[in-house]
Amino acid sequence: MTDQLVARNVIEALRRGVPPQRGAGLYSVGYDKLISGVQKYHLSDINSAGKIRFISGSWGSGKTHFFRLLREVVFKAGCLVSNVELNVTDASLNKFEKIFYSILRNVSTPTHYDMTLPNESAPFGEVVENTLRSIGMQGNIDKTADITYERFQEACNSLMANKGIDIDFKKMIQKYWETFLPESPEKAVVEQTREEILQWFAGEGTVGSYRKRFGVNKMISKDNAKVMLQSLGEFVKIAGYKGLVILFDEAEQSFSIMRRSTLRDAHNNLLSLINSIESLSGLFLIYATTPEFYTDSKYGIVIYGALSGRIGKPEDIPPKALDTIWNLDAIETQSEHYIEAAKKIRSLYLQAYPEEQSLFPTEKDIDSVVHDLQKMHPSLSAVRFWRVLVTSIVRKLDSALEGESVQTDKIYKDVMDQLKED
Repeated sequence: MTDQLVARNVIEALRRGVPPQRGAGLYSVGYDKLISGVQKYHLSDINSAGKIRFISGSWGSGKTHFFRLLREVVFKAGCLVSNVELNVTDASLNKFEKIFYSILRNVSTPTHYDMTLPNESAPFGEVVENTLRSIGMQGNIDKTADITYERFQEACNSLMANKGIDIDFKKMIQKYWETFLPESPEKAVVEQTREEILQWFAGEGTVGSYRKRFGVNKMISKDNAKVMLQSLGEFVKIAGYKGLVILFDEAEQSFSIMRRSTLRDAHNNLLSLINSIESLSGLFLIYATTPEFYTDSKYGIVIYGALSGRIGKPEDIPPKALDTIWNLDAIETQSEHYIEAAKKIRSLYLQAYPEEQSLFPTEKDIDSVVHDLQKMHPSLSAVRFWRVLVTSIVRKLDSALEGESVQTDKIYKDVMDQLKED
């Protein structure tokens, strides 16, 4: 995707008032220190030992935006990303096997992110195929080249030599690779076989049918899901990636609507994951939720002393990468941050519409708009100034693109009316 098209897509998302799927770094400000710390202290040694961090942020604090910004940084570091929305039906912590299925369903590769819609996940089969083609190879991989038996055998040797991968995990990967050999059956049969193998990774089917067809002795279940997660981390490394970053988003506050017994199972699984995280090399887990997750006296982790003792609660200090909890609500935003963000959005318009550069306000004019908006916006307003700023600057630049000049007070009034209705 061209830079101009990315810029236009970012602007279109901002017009709708939503964080863009791609290009968050093009207008983001205020996260530089935290992101730099993540790169230095976590991504640089991701393949040595597993780690977990937590994010606390109230509604509208920018958790989604931060995840999308972080995703771009992770891809540049040569890692895979899986973005999992936790909920009580498809991905709940009380059933860790469902978490594992969701991680696989939502894996994205750097190449896949660059070439397709970023909110679409690459099928796990694509990762498996890329691994077959890349193990032991140097430079660019030809995805159209035929798979020789020698290439297949070399990949299998590397797979089987890794003692950190479950044997049935290995068997299913190897069976998937066999479908790329020259003597494989016709296309329809091959596609069906691949689909059946991927269904095993998704927990579908019965152990009897898989044992007969593929020689495995178990299904992925709550008893072995963490072992399978460890296997995934090891597999990612032999695939040529530095590691896998898993972004857990507790968007629906699912913990608050769980039954007591279910909540205890979820808390136990989370505690078990924390206790075993160091052995999950190649994995970096980031769990984002609201402050109530840590402090609510009915549903928060405070009701489970062992878990609360391991995690703690958000502190009212700017987040640092080495902290256990990154409190986004405590990020200190200065006037210069708002000005920098507004200028970045202006730069996006210049990139998106280079032939119309003469129409846009100067940087000095943008500074004035930001200062005027700050004076107009009440400090105790229920609408966050970040939303007002971004929406207003987009309105100002859209008007300029149409050859119009609209006063800042008129833009502010229209924006506040719109945001109060959202």
